[in-house]
Amino acid sequence: MRVSIAGAGQVGRSIARELIANGHQVTLIERESAAIKPDSVLGAHWLQADACELASLEELGLERFDVAIAATGDDKVNLVHSLLAKTEFGVPRTVSRVNHPGNEWLFDDQWGVDAAVSTPRLMAALVEEAVEAGDLVRILTFQESDTHLSEVTLAAESPFVGATLGSVELPEDVALVALVRRTSPTPPEPGTVLEAGDKLFFLTADIAEGDLGEMFAPRDEEPENPED
Repeated sequence: MRVSIAGAGQVGRSIARELIANGHQVTLIERESAAIKPDSVLGAHWLQADACELASLEELGLERFDVAIAATGDDKVNLVHSLLAKTEFGVPRTVSRVNHPGNEWLFDDQWGVDAAVSTPRLMAALVEEAVEAGDLVRILTFQESDTHLSEVTLAAESPFVGATLGSVELPEDVALVALVRRTSPTPPEPGTVLEAGDKLFFLTADIAEGDLGEMFAPRDEEPENPED
């Protein structure tokens, strides 16, 4: 996929590195010259421009991109960029960062936002829904779609600990998109050996979410046989 990212701060660069590691073409759009750091994201294309300026986006050829991500620290910029990407350039998928929870209600299809990501919401979901390691946690739902981003943390007793990713058979309509080990993202390659505490992120359809949750659900220990 061709992906544009508005905002080359820490968040934008982290997203770019993950996408590049997964084989996607990434262009970072950044207004401030001091933030243009090609060595920090190897393999990315860079454009010094205002992400809300129509002429700059035309120069970039934003209509040729599959996904436009607005990842700046300014909610106004993220909204305007998403709106331009969707309405002026017809980008199929827009994803926007929400910096302030009070603005979250604005990030909808009226502003051209297909998926809004709010850190407080993600943290609340993890606190409220993740009862223990092994539980499947729905992180976000893509608007006008039955697809979700869900996360599971491998418990120490999980049968998948020690297995390679390539040997794990996922349900249909489920795709593994990222793996986070401790604090570092790791490309989900077939030869990667799973460890306890690994966080696995999946795109999953409604119809497959139950099967995925059951697959990773904690297993009760087998009762011991009483002695004769």
